[in-house]
Amino acid sequence: MNYVVISSIGAVFMGFFVLFVRMKAAKKPTNGKKIIMPPIFMASGALMYVVPQFRLTPMEILEAVVVGMLFSILLIKTSKFEIRDNDIYLKRSKAFIFILVGLLLIRLIMKSILSSTIDVGQLSGMFFLLAFSMIVPWRISMYRSYMKLYKELHGIKIV
Repeated sequence: MNYVVISSIGAVFMGFFVLFVRMKAAKKPTNGKKIIMPPIFMASGALMYVVPQFRLTPMEILEAVVVGMLFSILLIKTSKFEIRDNDIYLKRSKAFIFILVGLLLIRLIMKSILSSTIDVGQLSGMFFLLAFSMIVPWRISMYRSYMKLYKELHGIKIV
């Protein structure tokens, strides 16, 4: 079995894990820390670029960042908060599940196509950067929305 197939199987399992976590998260109140910490923890993955095999060209960096930011728009549009029982909850969105599965499928198709022309190490570096470029804007948007509701809930005037 080659690396592309193994990593694709891993991506599918990670996708299902994210769906499971997202469904559970909607049942509990959220806070700023829960929103901001995942990209901070994920940032440690950038250490992969210390190894020359994972380094990217400027064009590969640009492509991964642009695609990641475009994908983040879909996640931003489906992530809304609501005040319930004097707490802030992430609203469940039926569209989120379909969007996440769709993004996963697009990613798997892109990986299988690009693996024939791009080295597996560089491809891994590109997909990490794509994911990071997708998660950071999404989480920043979520944090801003959360803080708006937090200020409303606690009677803090927005200037």
